[in-house]
Amino acid sequence: MTSKERVLTTLSHREPDAIPIDFGGTAVTGMHVFIVAALRDHYGLEKKPVKVHEPYQMLGYIEEDLKQALGIDVEGVYAAETMFGFRNENWKPWRMDNGLEVLVSEHFKTTKDPNGDTLIYPEGDLSAPPSGRMPKNGFFFDTIVRQEPLAEEKLDPEDNLEEFGLISDRDLDYFEQTSEEMAQTGRGVIATFGGMAFGDIALVPAPFLKDPKGIRDIEEWYISTLTRQGYVHKIFERQCEVAIENLIKIRRRIGDLVDAVFICGTDFGTQWSTFCSVDTFRSLYMPYYKRINDWIHVHTSWKTFKHSCGSVVTLIPEFINS
Repeated sequence: MTSKERVLTTLSHREPDAIPIDFGGTAVTGMHVFIVAALRDHYGLEKKPVKVHEPYQMLGYIEEDLKQALGIDVEGVYAAETMFGFRNENWKPWRMDNGLEVLVSEHFKTTKDPNGDTLIYPEGDLSAPPSGRMPKNGFFFDTIVRQEPLAEEKLDPEDNLEEFGLISDRDLDYFEQTSEEMAQTGRGVIATFGGMAFGDIALVPAPFLKDPKGIRDIEEWYISTLTRQGYVHKIFERQCEVAIENLIKIRRRIGDLVDAVFICGTDFGTQWSTFCSVDTFRSLYMPYYKRINDWIHVHTSWKTFKHSCGSVVTLIPEFINS
């Protein structure tokens, strides 16, 4: 089997000749830049700095020579912008605290605080407050929560919808071009179009926005899924509408060039249990997941992919029903 055949056979619930492998196809199947560099050394590949394609987790780009060495079967069409709101272009060198030399986007702008922590800025704008912090000698960035004081009577769901807009022609061009390139590799292709993650706690604080409004504090958001469900429903409802409008435009551009779509990375599990009850998942999240998945399954040949951390055994049937 070719890699693409192996992936499609597996996604069709049939037995392939081997288990298909995905390292680097999405932000939740990626590999830290340290590991990518170490694997290049292990396999005796050309020594060169690894590109950091997702700075939030410091994920390293896996180039063709390493893909072949690892037997990777999946290519990724990444989001048009990183978690810090900038595009990967015009690569420049950057040194991590442990001395590893990597390549980052020209928009990857950082400073050091008095503790030696590395601060990173949304859209690469040093005039904005930093939105991420990598502790001294750390491995990845933690989001800096920039929550304005909440006034209950002034809460407006539109403030939490700033990042969910109609897709631009520039992004459509990017997805079309990148999908065409990935489809020619002979591997299975998974795309990350964005905008479909309902309540993903990595995205709620909006490290990609310079001045996020609304409910952006992590604890406050989780409280809101219980105490402000009407507010959250209004966000999810409009987010879902925009996502489907964008999917229609993307589908017109790329057709069946991709095999699967990364829908959502919202975590529903902790180490020991779920973040919410089955009933809450059914009432608060499932209607929107189902609308997205149903649209994709009716109008495309794409499969859909959802990530969740933690103990989610009780929710797996609900994921399937969604």
